[in-house]
This record gives sequence, structure tokens and C-alpha cells, in this order.
Amino acid sequence: MNTHCRTSVRTPRRAAAARPAFSIVEMLIALAITSALLTASLAALDASFKSYKVTSDSASTHVVARIVNQRVMALLRTGSEFGPYPEDVLDPDQNPIVSTFIEFESFEDADAGLRQITRLERRDDSEDREGLYELWYVRMDFVDGTLAETVERPLIRNLTEVSFTLEYDIGPRLRRATVDLTIQPDDLQDAAIAADLEAPTIRLVSSTSARQLE
Repeated sequence: MNTHCRTSVRTPRRAAAARPAFSIVEMLIALAITSALLTASLAALDASFKSYKVTSDSASTHVVARIVNQRVMALLRTGSEFGPYPEDVLDPDQNPIVSTFIEFESFEDADAGLRQITRLERRDDSEDREGLYELWYVRMDFVDGTLAETVERPLIRNLTEVSFTLEYDIGPRLRRATVDLTIQPDDLQDAAIAADLEAPTIRLVSSTSARQLE
């Protein structure tokens, strides 16, 4: 009886195919492109934030300036005995008079001997910033002709111009008062990314007449 021996022949496995990989040059190029994209994105985000800051500061200053302006107009409409007063009211070179302050009587109670004098004046910037001013409110309370108390506070800052134009009739009587305010929104030098990224100045010009005859 013949016995056949079967032998199994094992074929060697194929070597695993070599997987492609990025070279160092390709990695450097990819990193450079990624860095450029991130830099551009951050620059755009920074510009957007600073533009928003300029717009928001301008809007906020505009609201505050209008509130102050309305308050000033209300004070002038109810005031009397205004100053400064020109030496010659008939001289067109003196009347109307342009001043950096205005003062007037805002309250009087003759029976109680009480009298209030209100003064609105331009002062130099408290932080000594060149070309900027502040508008201050000063109230002087008199009792029987003696100064009893002085109250003062700033109304608005960052002003580049403050002027009061007073036009008088013979009397003396104030015919018309004009207030000219030019406001620079909050200092944005830290937010400037270009020469043209500046909040525009705000100018408010208002006129009124005193309700009380002097």
C-alpha cells in the first residue's frame, strides 16, 4: 500500500505596501499657509473690534452731548440778568458778544433773601491734553447778599471748542443766546489701526431766548 505524503507549501506574505508620508518641506509649507490664514483672521477680527469701539464711543458721546445741550438750553430759557454784557450794546463790534462763559441768575426769593447765580464756563482739560476743554457748571448760592455755598461739577469733557454768543437788546435784555459745542469722542488712540480710523467730532449748535425779561 502506497502512502502519499502531502506537504503544504507556504507562500511568503507580501511585504506591506509602503504608506506615503508628508515630507518636511510639505509640512513647513502647510504650517506657513496655516499661519498666514490665522494671522489674516486675527487682523480682520481686531479691525472689526476697533471699528465697533469707534462707533459705540461716538454714539455714546452723541447721546451724552445732546442731554447736556438740552439741560443748558433749559437753564438759559429760565434765567435772567445774563452776562457778560457789552460795554456798548449799540456797537455791532461788541453786540453780539462771543465768550467762553455765560452767567445768569437762575433763582431768586427776595422775601427769604436767597439768590442763585449759575455760571457755565469753559475750562482747560483736567488731564492737560492739548486742544481739549471741559464745560463746567458752577452754582453760587447767596443768602442776604453773602456767598453761602458754591457747587461745581463738569458737564462734559473732550471738547475741542466751546463758545457762547449773546445778542442783547437795550435794557439790558438778552435777545438770543447761542451755544456752540464741538465734542471729540473718547480718546481712541489706543484703538487706531489706520490714520482714517477716527471717530468724527460732534458739533451741536443751539439757540434760545430767555423767557424772563431782564
